[in-house]
Amino acid sequence: MRFAVLTLLLLSNAAWPDTARCPDVEACYNAIRRNPNDTALLVGLGDALVRAQRLQDAIRNYRRAAMLSPGMNGLAAKISTAEQKLAARQAPARPPSAGAVTGKRYSNAAPEAQSH
Repeated sequence: MRFAVLTLLLLSNAAWPDTARCPDVEACYNAIRRNPNDTALLVGLGDALVRAQRLQDAIRNYRRAAMLSPGMNGLAAKISTAEQKLAARQAPARPPSAGAVTGKRYSNAAPEAQSH
């Protein structure tokens, strides 16, 4: 029984390079351990990393896939989109400028509730 289950498991993993069979990051890493230069798996891993909000890792895997397969369609767009999301997330919030209205009044005058 164990042999049949193990055989079935190994046979199902043999057809792994399809990116549709790379549903999450861990599954993609497991597949890439067996085929480290498979560009489809690298792109699938990048897609899974984007879904997991791990944008720097996704960009690194997309670029590796681009180096292995420079003419791959749509890869430049994936890299650009991930870089834009990363830049938007890393952009610091701007403090209000000195002339902006902040709702606070600063004055040397005594508060209106006090009498002189």
